[in-house]
Amino acid sequence: MCGINAIYAFHPSALPIDREELTRTREAMRSRGPDAAGGWCSDDLRVGLGHRRLSIIDVSERANQPLMSREGDLALVFNGEIYNYAELRQELMAGGETFHTTSDTEVVLRMYRRSGAAMLPRLRGMFAFAIWDERTRTLFLARDPYGIKPLYYSNDGRTFRLASQVKALVAGDGVSTTRDPAGMAGFLLRGSVPEPFTMYESIRALPAGSWMTVSAAGAIEPQSYFSLAAVLRDAVHSNRYHSQAERQEIIKRAVTESVRYHLVSDVPVGAFLSSGRDSSTVVALAAESGTPMRTVTLRFEEYTGTHKDEAPLAEVVARHYGTQHATCTLSRQAFRKELPKALASMDQPSIDGLNSYFVCKAAAELGWKVALSGTGGDELFGGYSTFRTIPRFVRAFGLFRYMPGLARGFERLYGRVMPTVHARFSPKTAHALKYVHSYEGAYLMKRGLFLPEELPSVLGEGIAEEGLRRLAILDRIREAITPDPGSPFARIAAMEAALFMRNQLLRDLDWASMAHSLEVRVPLVDAFLLREVAPVVFTSRRRDGKELLARSPRTPLPPAILTRRKTGFTLPIRDWLAAEQNETPHVFGMRPWALFLYQQNVQAV
Repeated sequence: MCGINAIYAFHPSALPIDREELTRTREAMRSRGPDAAGGWCSDDLRVGLGHRRLSIIDVSERANQPLMSREGDLALVFNGEIYNYAELRQELMAGGETFHTTSDTEVVLRMYRRSGAAMLPRLRGMFAFAIWDERTRTLFLARDPYGIKPLYYSNDGRTFRLASQVKALVAGDGVSTTRDPAGMAGFLLRGSVPEPFTMYESIRALPAGSWMTVSAAGAIEPQSYFSLAAVLRDAVHSNRYHSQAERQEIIKRAVTESVRYHLVSDVPVGAFLSSGRDSSTVVALAAESGTPMRTVTLRFEEYTGTHKDEAPLAEVVARHYGTQHATCTLSRQAFRKELPKALASMDQPSIDGLNSYFVCKAAAELGWKVALSGTGGDELFGGYSTFRTIPRFVRAFGLFRYMPGLARGFERLYGRVMPTVHARFSPKTAHALKYVHSYEGAYLMKRGLFLPEELPSVLGEGIAEEGLRRLAILDRIREAITPDPGSPFARIAAMEAALFMRNQLLRDLDWASMAHSLEVRVPLVDAFLLREVAPVVFTSRRRDGKELLARSPRTPLPPAILTRRKTGFTLPIRDWLAAEQNETPHVFGMRPWALFLYQQNVQAV
């Protein structure tokens, strides 16, 4: 896991690159890679690459980056891990390739030399990288299928810049810091900034599962090589019957294999352990692989003795599978003391990242470099309430798609006749009939923080209008289910993975872990796993994917894990912040927290 950056002065009229800017951008990502730093610039100063390294595979200096090809015509900076690199390496060696390191990075470099972008679907892992190809004087960049690892770029028409973090590009002092109304609107609507937007007009995210090139002619539009919706569509229409025993065996085999791949490392690997099925299953399969496992649980004083306290059951799981376990307690005082540092580490505003920050902090304080997470199980196996509620909304209110006048009438009636009721219900209720008749609208209602109608009062009329126009939030949500995944269950899976998980959960894991120089791996977020299990998860009438997942370990999970009510991993932030502002917890909800983060982000440059 690392931090990468590059500058390419591609246009003939562009000034040579600034070595100091390259270094400033790289050093803004020091916590992403404290083990080594490297840089390379072409002789003509038209292109430069920077790298901060967190050494996980081949920890020797020979694997430091930028990594040059032995022919001297390729230079690579890489962030992430390729879990199947050993098999790919053997294949390349059988074809006559030789290697100077045992790193996965060199495998990527040699595969690119042979296959170019065609290699991308064969890489099993999380990655974002850039390759300078002197043969064509082209900068090639790519990102993994799910977007686990971030990659941001800025193009002013003459010079192209990229980095692993938005704040790193800003720190280089070579990009405009004009705020983007679309990014601002997106954050308030969703609680995180939807890709490809950021909070800055000049900075964009390379979309997940895509690549692009920059040459003297400029940057091409990102090219997709992976579609989550298409994989689900193919699974739904596979029309193959699987018995229950076959379904169980396929899921068990695929998940076990994914966990095994995610244990590949030259340093010890630990795991986050809650009292939920996903993390417990990952821990169980990792322990059963023969790898000595360390686990950690974060608990909170306020939750002690309640159903939200995950520590007691997590300790049961740890004993059950023989892990070296640690329970770390976070107090309100410790939270408040650390909060400024956490907010400064947040690359883009997010209402849900502090939980990840503090569990990563606990792992780093135990001396960990790598941790497994159960993130992704709910999106893949249907664990959220959205899998039930959104299709129900669309079925019940689908007719309102053809009766927009009734929806507008309900909005007016709600505002005039129900002022007392309005105070007891979500402000979004007045606009419900306008949205819940479609999957994209119902998803915005369910997962949204604010609705578009509310943004003028927060952002002002002009900024809200421009931001909403450019963001086109319903179109953006609709993209997640294009092509049509083919069933209500698959549509929700696509939206949750492409929107909530990618823009919030995975992004939060990245900045929160990198703030503590910790690599977090997500075995349940894997394109190879998806292709294996989708035909048995999304074609069955049974919605039992989570149950089948939990049955994957040879040694069954403790019964208390299987019967525990789902709570999610949350901090008592509402209670803590409410106490500081003399509010009651039920009044101080996530909207005030989002507005606080919005103000913090807009004021900071």
